[in-house]
Amino acid sequence: MYIPKHFDEPRVEVMHELMRARPLATIVTFDSSGLVANHIPLHLTEEPAPFGTLRGHIARSNIIRSDFEALAIFHGPDIYISPSLYSTKSQTGKVVPTWNYVVVHAYGTLRLIDDASWVRAQLEILTNQNEKNFPEPWAVSDAPHEYTEKLIEMVVGIEIVITKLSGKWKVSQNQPLQNQASVAEGLKKSGLSDAIAVAELVSQRGIC
Repeated sequence: MYIPKHFDEPRVEVMHELMRARPLATIVTFDSSGLVANHIPLHLTEEPAPFGTLRGHIARSNIIRSDFEALAIFHGPDIYISPSLYSTKSQTGKVVPTWNYVVVHAYGTLRLIDDASWVRAQLEILTNQNEKNFPEPWAVSDAPHEYTEKLIEMVVGIEIVITKLSGKWKVSQNQPLQNQASVAEGLKKSGLSDAIAVAELVSQRGIC
């Protein structure tokens, strides 16, 4: 991933925060047919240091190559940036559109785990993570045991011990302060959830 210095986010804890907040990852692998992409929610643990481990599950019928390098891509908020949001537009006209976004790339070897007990434990952890903010959280144990056992037979676990993490926070750091301020203000006014999230990042990350 191309990362200019001012967009680089090297802090593992910041990247981990995004990965937990947006757990649906795009996992890219390679097999005899070429590049393959799957979209899979993953649970992050911090061990082993420094980058941690990703765990999830896939359908047994999903033929994904194991014991080879994989790339898991986690997408944060993103939004189109119109030139009209820059305060310098009226002064020079020298502005063009761009896109602000946040992304993390996690690299490691993908391993398949064909173990029903492991898969059930992973399902419970992932479910609990994503249900915690509901007023009445659902648990795997709420469904009939025989029903979940049959479903578990249809999936296999996956695990990626992360060997490399790359973070890119492209949120107007390359713009002068007056443009950063006008972008943040304009995005907040839109009322869109991703726009508001990006606006907060623009305000936090200004470096010019």
